[in-house]
Amino acid sequence: MRALPCPSPLAFAAVALCAATASVTAPASADPAKAAGTHAPAAGPPAKRPSTQAVSASRSWHTATPGKTAPVDANGRPLLVLQGLNIPDRVELTPRSDRGGFSAEDLDRAAHVMRDHSGNEHPIDPRLLDMVYRIEAHFHAHEIRIISGYRTPHGSATSNHGKGRAMDLVVPGASDEEVAKLAREEGFAGVGIYPVSGFVHVDVRERSYFWVDTSGPGKRSRIRGILADVAAKSDAQAQARGERSVGPFHVGTDVDAAIGSTAVAANAAPPIVEEDETDAVAQ
Repeated sequence: MRALPCPSPLAFAAVALCAATASVTAPASADPAKAAGTHAPAAGPPAKRPSTQAVSASRSWHTATPGKTAPVDANGRPLLVLQGLNIPDRVELTPRSDRGGFSAEDLDRAAHVMRDHSGNEHPIDPRLLDMVYRIEAHFHAHEIRIISGYRTPHGSATSNHGKGRAMDLVVPGASDEEVAKLAREEGFAGVGIYPVSGFVHVDVRERSYFWVDTSGPGKRSRIRGILADVAAKSDAQAQARGERSVGPFHVGTDVDAAIGSTAVAANAAPPIVEEDETDAVAQ
């Protein structure tokens, strides 16, 4: 049986965001009608007010540990460090180059850290880890903090989280705006910024799509697509670098062939807006 580590303060902060709106009952006050012996009107539903837990949790996620840096390999290259928040596991992965590249064993280790709250695991697309590694290295971050990785699909909903192609993350020491701006340069990527919840969604997909979601934790998505021209330019630049988009998702049995295959280039169809963008914290 796998022994789970004790939750860190960041993990407790992540759980706190799940209760971002709290029901509170207004305090009792002097009621002249009640004092006079008359019956006051029946009380309505408890009043609701936004909780400050979400704000404090997000701030703690974004705060880098003073003096801490990512561990490095024998060549001085920083490792990819994934630190779960809702699931407080941690793993250090060794890249094969400055652009990423991880062994099958490391992909399995990443899949375990990125499992969903039910314990379900799913293979992680290597290109997602490559992108996340480049984000970590660019900001010289000592770790990537995972809000959500794999999420088990339910019903007919489609999501890159359910395909092992998406991660909701925080880069300690960097703002979400800075992280999103960098991720948009990757090409063939989905990048969503969640200013209320306090994280950035990144994924790999056939055509880039960027958005802002102003919904709060546990609320219905309020997605607004942005920077369509930047998305198209980013894909064109990636293609000029010799990169290819990911192909349509399918389930196969040959893992080695799937990892080594080259996906077809993006076609002219409009990008698909998937249901990745439901708030990840309210799992």
